[in-house]
Amino acid sequence: MEPGDVVARSTTILPPPNPQPRPVTLRELLGALGPHALRLVAGQRLDEPIGEPLIYGPGEPLPDVGDSIVFVTGARAGQPEALRRIAAAGGHTVVLKAWKQEIGDDHGLTLLCTPDEMAWRHLDALITTARLPGSAVNEPSGDLFSLANAIAASLGGPVTIEETTGRIMAYSNLPGQDIDPIRRLAILGRQTPERPTNAVEYQAVLTAPGPVFFESSHPDYADRLAVAVRAGHQVLGVIWVLCGRPQLVEDADRVLIDAARTTAMHLLRRRGSHDPDRTRRGEALRGLLADTLDAPAAAAALALPEATPVVVGVVRPVTQPGLHAARVADLVALHGEYWHSGAASVLDGDDLLLLLPGPASTPRLRKLGTDLATAARRSAGIALRVGFGPEVSGLDQARRSRQLAERVLLAGRPVAVLDDVRSELVLTALPDDDEALRLAPVRSVLEHDATQGTDYAATLLTYLGTFGNITATAQALNVHENTARYRVRRLTERFGIELGAGDETLVTWLQLRNACRRLQADTRRSVSDDSGRADPGA
Repeated sequence: MEPGDVVARSTTILPPPNPQPRPVTLRELLGALGPHALRLVAGQRLDEPIGEPLIYGPGEPLPDVGDSIVFVTGARAGQPEALRRIAAAGGHTVVLKAWKQEIGDDHGLTLLCTPDEMAWRHLDALITTARLPGSAVNEPSGDLFSLANAIAASLGGPVTIEETTGRIMAYSNLPGQDIDPIRRLAILGRQTPERPTNAVEYQAVLTAPGPVFFESSHPDYADRLAVAVRAGHQVLGVIWVLCGRPQLVEDADRVLIDAARTTAMHLLRRRGSHDPDRTRRGEALRGLLADTLDAPAAAAALALPEATPVVVGVVRPVTQPGLHAARVADLVALHGEYWHSGAASVLDGDDLLLLLPGPASTPRLRKLGTDLATAARRSAGIALRVGFGPEVSGLDQARRSRQLAERVLLAGRPVAVLDDVRSELVLTALPDDDEALRLAPVRSVLEHDATQGTDYAATLLTYLGTFGNITATAQALNVHENTARYRVRRLTERFGIELGAGDETLVTWLQLRNACRRLQADTRRSVSDDSGRADPGA
């Protein structure tokens, strides 16, 4: 394939006309595109904003230049005169073809060079894209070019971050790291050149559980190491690293795996921030669940029939929810879209709410929750608790599903569907026992455990829960049967517990159970708060 053919394919990256450009300095532009696309030859005006590209050929009428970055086309013999005219018109930044130019006088202009094989229309597209909101230049944090440089510095070799189609999203630009002809063409065209081995290599990377090494059979081409960037089941992209230019670090595989996890979060954030449809659907879901948007209006905004069966899930980070919820928002959205194209999600306080069109079987919901929790842990080291409400008959019932999903979370399981904890929810729905109504034996057992460090409450709950089976009680408590018998006897002798008193025995069990669960919940909150204070930057 000829270099010109590779470059021509890149015209698809032209941005949509709607977003308005933002100020970008020449220094920022050079840092984003890198020296393989645009190189500084002369001039020091790097921190002044540049305008939109302007193509000018020697001998042509010169339009108003202003702060435009001027592409000088045509024969090189006419370029000196073109530079003089541009300087006289008040221009200050010029791009010429080829790396080496013999120009006697730069006329005070800032001169840049681009390779001969770089199509002018492609350079125009690159610069125009770089000046748009959300581009690598205009993202103050998390831009992929900075990330590619960080990964390259950690690995010791040049890096590209690509889509699964081979389109390059970002590439590293560090001194001392050389690239081969394949990578150079890829950077110039923002697309991996077509080669007979492309399909096989990409397929190997996308199906492998970790990094894949490719040994080059050509002396001019470098060996390569690659890894897929995943969020759960979804492949978001690929990281490629050139080996031997220079040599990679000894634990390159581990570093690359860590880099893939970080890159996944960047790609998820970029995907969500540039998706107005996802934002619109999320706001419709917020209104539906807050009862500020009726079901017909929500159905229109969500593009779902009003009578669609739906399930609402609630996703809650276990520690530092306010920080981590925002970090996993796009991960939740991605898993929802993998479930059904009509799914919607929105961040609501510390929780992420997920609307899933049915039908939704219990096993399938469990798997979705488990996959989501696993992806969050692997991609960002974040522990989640996921609860799903029941499937309801239409959007007008979605609030009920959300309310029950929040109660499912109270069961304390990492992932739970309503069917998993229905009995527990029935019991927790009982009114909290008034202190004045608490049975005297129950009060005595709880006070003794609190002051003496004993476990009589746990013993009694286990014994009653096994219907008086002392063997099962001993096994559950991990004690000898004689120890279990002794504790049960002490409960009746010391505290006056009646084990066969009908209603009183049932009330004893319920009051002990509710009291113990409140103590456990208080303990979990205390641990969570301490964790948040100890590591506020996690």
